[in-house]
This record gives sequence, C-alpha cells and structure tokens, in this order.
Amino acid sequence: MKPTLFVLAAGMGSRYGGLKQLDGLGPNGETIMDYSIYDAVNAGFGKLVFVIRRSFEADFKEKIVSKYEKKIPVELVFQELDNLPEGFTPHPDRVKPWGTNHAVMMGKEVINEPFAVINADDFYGRESFKVLADFLSTLGNSKNRYCMVGYHIGNTLSESGTVARGVCETDTEGNLTGVVERTQVMRVEGNVCYKDENDQWIPVGDQTPVSMNMWGFTPDYFRYSDDYFVQFLKDNAENIKAEFFIPLLVNNLTVSGEVTVKVLDTPSKWFGVTYAEDRPDVVAKLKDLVEKGVYPSPLW
Repeated sequence: MKPTLFVLAAGMGSRYGGLKQLDGLGPNGETIMDYSIYDAVNAGFGKLVFVIRRSFEADFKEKIVSKYEKKIPVELVFQELDNLPEGFTPHPDRVKPWGTNHAVMMGKEVINEPFAVINADDFYGRESFKVLADFLSTLGNSKNRYCMVGYHIGNTLSESGTVARGVCETDTEGNLTGVVERTQVMRVEGNVCYKDENDQWIPVGDQTPVSMNMWGFTPDYFRYSDDYFVQFLKDNAENIKAEFFIPLLVNNLTVSGEVTVKVLDTPSKWFGVTYAEDRPDVVAKLKDLVEKGVYPSPLW
C-alpha cells in the first residue's frame, strides 16, 4: 500500500499574493513544492492530495496540478471558513479558516491509506521523504501509530533573524511526549538558543529534534480530528483568531495515551523563505543541489 502525500496549500493565495506570483526559486523556475513532490514520488508515495481554497481552483489546476497529474494521481480538496460540523457557524468577524489540522480534516473523503502531511512552501530534503515513506509503508491497516520527521534544530535556522520552532520531547523509545513551541530561536555566540519566558537565551544542542510540520498518519486520525474539533469550537466560540493546529491535537492524543508518534531522525537541512532576505540564500542552495547532481535541471 503506497502512502499518500497531503500538501497543505490553502494559504497560497494570501501568502503569495496570488498564484501568479508563486515564487520560482530553482534554476528553471521550480518552486519549493516542485522539489518536495519530486522527492516524494521517488521515495515511493503513490498519490498527491492538495488542500486549497476554492477561489483559486482554476488557477491551481492550470499552473500546479497540470505539472503532476501525468506522473502521479492527484486529488484536490477545499478548506473554507464554513467547513464546520453540524450546528456550528463561523463568528461573523472571523476571516480565516481554522488552521492546519482543520485543513487536514478536508482529506477525509479521498484518503484511505497512510498519509504524510507537509507544508507547500518548505524544503524538506529527499532523506526526509524516504524515512517517512518507509515508515508509512509498514503500517497497512494499523491504527494509532503515527510519526513525525524530527529535524535537528541546527539544520532549520535562518541567517536573517529568529525563527519559531516546536522543540520535541521524546521517551527512551523515540516516541514523542510533547512539543514545546519556542517563538524565538537563533544562534547566539555559536550556540543554538531559544529565548525563554524570562527573556533569557537558553542553549540547546544542535541535534535537538524539532517539528517542521512533516507528519505521518493513518486514516483513523480523521476521526480523532472530528471529535476534538467539536470541543475546540466550543472552547473558542468567541476567539476569532483561534486555530486548530496539528501539534495541538497530537499533543492531546499522546498525553492521553491514545496514540504513539515515532520521531523519525533525518540529516536533511530544512530551508524556506521565512524573511524576504532569505530568498537569495534559498536560490543559491537549490542551485548548489542541482550542480552537485542531487536534482536534474529542469526538474521534470
């Protein structure tokens, strides 16, 4: 059973100012997402599912889906503000959908096999897709066994400023026990540090695992999402900015003992355009990977 790659792309329209400005960073105008999908296909993923906003469906099919649909089966699902359980309506002042785990919930009707979740605009590296595909391919019809690719924190920093990272805590068997969000992480005098609640820089080892929103689930995750989302909506009825994030649900499920989440180690270096100043560095890194023969050029 080949796993499915589920790409979170519903924020593209707002984040990039429209799909026409989807940034070409590779030597032949490739996007970061192109490299992720290339790596996933070669790692053994058997289907692509994109979650997008319906407002740019036509543009997305023309500019994105058309590149992949002859290479791998592709499905589109849609995340909208009013995709809510029966009996709930959005607050009249709310303008955005409900976050990453709400986006994942949109895949319930088209995903019946183990699946990975990634962001559309992060570069994850081929080794990460390989370890993820290998793990998911062993799951079959099992339930409650999930995974997360844990990047070494030292491989995920920006040279242009601080970044936010979910620092992972694990047990002796390498299973996730918690994710602590650190909103300011950077190198200070050569050491990776995060700023704590007292405004102090606290050093952590370069190998410390962090979450970059690269997850692996089985379809039972949709049932947990449905159940927890109802409670989330009740708890946040008046909070127009509350978001139902993946780590929020995963933390609840691991703390309750309902599931295990294996943290998969990867040597890959994450990169992305966190700041505008990051763009030239990302272009240079992709060019270097092509010159070293890691990727062909053009990619497809």
